[in-house]
Amino acid sequence: MGNMKIRKNQIKYTEIALIGFVWMVLLLTPILFREDNNKPVWRSVVNQLEILVPLSILFLINRFILVPRFLFKGKIKAYIFSLLGVILVLTIGSHVYDVYSMSARPQKVARADIGKRQPPDSPPDRNKPPGKPFPRPVPPFANFLIFSFLIVGFDTGLRSGLRWISVENEKVKLEKENVSNQLALLKTQVSPHFFMNTLNNIHALVDVNTEEAKEAIIKLSKLMRYLLYETENEQTTLNKEVEFLESYINLMKLRFSEKVRITFTRPGSIPDTSIPPFLFVSFIENAFKHGISYTNESFITIDLILGKKRLLFEVKNSKTEKSHMSEFSGLGIENTRKRLTLIYGDTYHLDIIDNEELFTVNLSIPL
Repeated sequence: MGNMKIRKNQIKYTEIALIGFVWMVLLLTPILFREDNNKPVWRSVVNQLEILVPLSILFLINRFILVPRFLFKGKIKAYIFSLLGVILVLTIGSHVYDVYSMSARPQKVARADIGKRQPPDSPPDRNKPPGKPFPRPVPPFANFLIFSFLIVGFDTGLRSGLRWISVENEKVKLEKENVSNQLALLKTQVSPHFFMNTLNNIHALVDVNTEEAKEAIIKLSKLMRYLLYETENEQTTLNKEVEFLESYINLMKLRFSEKVRITFTRPGSIPDTSIPPFLFVSFIENAFKHGISYTNESFITIDLILGKKRLLFEVKNSKTEKSHMSEFSGLGIENTRKRLTLIYGDTYHLDIIDNEELFTVNLSIPL
């Protein structure tokens, strides 16, 4: 939450800085690079403000009224027509103001130009190229119209871009919350019957093999500690995850006779790398739930293989007569698949193979 708040503040300050920079450029550029150096600075400032004041009105209307009420609500046509209407009104108003201000100062302009005009009988200026007229200045209303589209384009593009960034940040936040919720759900899906059956098996072992019962209690306590505390973070170490799987498998073995062959193969040395917790237990629980027969011989084979940059997890189990594909597509596996997609995107590979006598899960994730 703290990082998200800091990110929002950074976006807000960036927006303010960009807007301030653009308006400073609009104000200062015509003043600093004016062609007539004899013209007073205050006059340049006034002339520029005559353009910037209606532009600022257009900017505020576009930012706080048109964009949120029309553009961001998908009313594109209403936004375009409303914007063009506002620009047209302000352009006409700016043109009327320019005409009025020019008509109010004719005497001053005429007097100022008296000393610059040539007498009627004076010879023509030989330095002036013949037949080449003086360039006509851009009309003020056309100048305002150009700046209007530039400032609206800048403001709308900026708001749309920053809004897209904000929406993407919210998506990331929701995805992280979704991953956390799915992890909490997976914790509860380690069946309560597993704990009850394990405790019953330990109770039976107390009279038969006290040392084995003590070891089972220690394993159960480690498993519960991992479930309650170690998975609070988004990442855990691969070594802790493997130890959890070993404890889980060894405790499950207490429930079954020698007719059930359960093997877990793991690497001899495990690197110090991090992975999301609880990625594998739903597949193992599914194998114990649907792949064990209390009357016929059955098996579960679990292999954990480490490569240079990937980890391969494979579970194979025999199928009982009551096992069907619909049962294997349980909530735990589906939630795990969603978590894998959220965490790894398209960099993981999950293959589930359902044959008549064998059910296989192959999972490959990057390290």
